[in-house]
Amino acid sequence: MRKVTLICVGNLKEKYLQDAVAEYEKRLGKFFDFNLIEIAESKLQGKVSEGEIAKALKNESDKILSKIKGKNLCALCVEGKQKSSEDFADFIAQQTDNGELFFIIGSSYGLDKQLKDASTQLSFSKMTFPHQLMRVIFLEQLYRAGTIINNIEYHK
Repeated sequence: MRKVTLICVGNLKEKYLQDAVAEYEKRLGKFFDFNLIEIAESKLQGKVSEGEIAKALKNESDKILSKIKGKNLCALCVEGKQKSSEDFADFIAQQTDNGELFFIIGSSYGLDKQLKDASTQLSFSKMTFPHQLMRVIFLEQLYRAGTIINNIEYHK
């Protein structure tokens, strides 16, 4: 079974998002050995400097890298390449043939540049989404990819 891990900075506070994630995690079991890892978000309050943000992102990056067993990384970030759902499914199929695939969703400040540079970069849109909602969007697309890979009809 294809192994996919999603690493997220921060946890979900809203019940409706928790429920959506739980539903997709249940569905994903048909197609993937799926694992979700949450990393504590660095606490920044008030008006913060670029240096404080950089330090927080580096701290989060170090925590993320400590959880990764391989080097098959994909950072979800605005700088990444956009793919259709079919291309995303092909990407997952190819990458998981080489072992576990790790996707990373950063905090509201994004991801550390060093982590992005060490990863394949993927963007779901030119639009900005809250990082907590991005988790649900990603899981829906991962489920859709599973249906595409396995030739199972899913709504458009």
